[in-house]
Amino acid sequence: MNETVSQTDKTAATPSEHMVSLSLNQIIQDYPAPGGGVTRVIGGVDLVFERPGINMLLGPSGSGKSTLLNMMGGVRPLNVKTPTSGTISIDGQPCHGPHDDAVMVFQRYANRPDLSVYDNVAFPFRFKLWRERVPEKEWRARVAHMLDAVGLADKKALHPAQLSGGQNQRVALARALVLQPRILLMDEPFGALDAQTREEMQHLLIKLYRERPCLIVFVTHDVTEALMLGDRVVVLSTQPANVADDFAIHAPRPRSLDWQRSPEAVQLSERVLDQLHRVSPGKGSLRVTV
Repeated sequence: MNETVSQTDKTAATPSEHMVSLSLNQIIQDYPAPGGGVTRVIGGVDLVFERPGINMLLGPSGSGKSTLLNMMGGVRPLNVKTPTSGTISIDGQPCHGPHDDAVMVFQRYANRPDLSVYDNVAFPFRFKLWRERVPEKEWRARVAHMLDAVGLADKKALHPAQLSGGQNQRVALARALVLQPRILLMDEPFGALDAQTREEMQHLLIKLYRERPCLIVFVTHDVTEALMLGDRVVVLSTQPANVADDFAIHAPRPRSLDWQRSPEAVQLSERVLDQLHRVSPGKGSLRVTV
């Protein structure tokens, strides 16, 4: 369990109105297997996130990271009970489906091609829940602020086809954060971006987190990304997934390339890789950014 928020973010994460808890208790997930029987994807995961922070969920391909994240976000596939057993709770209350306090950002940013940048960011306020919760004057102010925060204020009239991949991901991030979520769930959101754009988006996420702390669970299979962003890193084994390691990082953000080459960072990277080689020999794949 991470008991420490990095020094850079400690002050920002203090206000009680930002406190939130997300817990997973003995989560097991089975899927039907061809020819009968079941395939166990997740084999009894216990996790508790108790405060604002950037929590990295790291593991090789096929380790069940996205499956767990979808459960946290209330995404339930048709005709399959999820989870098979175990409970997910937000602020101590069981969560069986989509939750108003949890917002998801995916690698495929799913911006509406027929809407402008402005209207994509404002899209949640078309729904009754958010129209009733946030007055029009306020949501318009939030949209304007988020467009400025992600560097797209001058592109608000453009459409997604006129934007780069990185700009489209900024739109998706702004659309999530304009709701001021208490829980932000991110499924490899920068995985399809080139190295330079990915680094820019990582710095943007840190900037926006400082401005309004929330509980972030960020799925990745990139060891370097996990170490550069995380207050806490949770390492999963391959199927059936279990928690192989769970540790805090105390270095303040942003973490420079010099820190990435430091003995601390190298030791942490080796710790992750050694742990995975031990619990998942020859299975899945991880990436180390260079």
